[in-house]
Amino acid sequence: MRKSDLATEIADKADIPADKAQQVLSAILDEITNALSRKESVSLIGFGTFEPRHRNARAGKNPQTGVALQIAASNTVGFKPGKALKEAVN
Repeated sequence: MRKSDLATEIADKADIPADKAQQVLSAILDEITNALSRKESVSLIGFGTFEPRHRNARAGKNPQTGVALQIAASNTVGFKPGKALKEAVN
């Protein structure tokens, strides 16, 4: 499912115009992104929690040549599914 498909489903279930559903979905995703960039976690009860995570620098190797290289530290996002989401998937 793509973002446009999700917006269409939201529009159908909420009985709102598709363009309004697209705006709502974009606003939600923007706010989740902004919170994570501020190093805040976002909890959606029953769905899950998005949280910023830090990866330390580490040694690695090029799988094709076997040459050792240094992988820089970086920030990423983790997701921990909520109980209701786990149950719905299983």
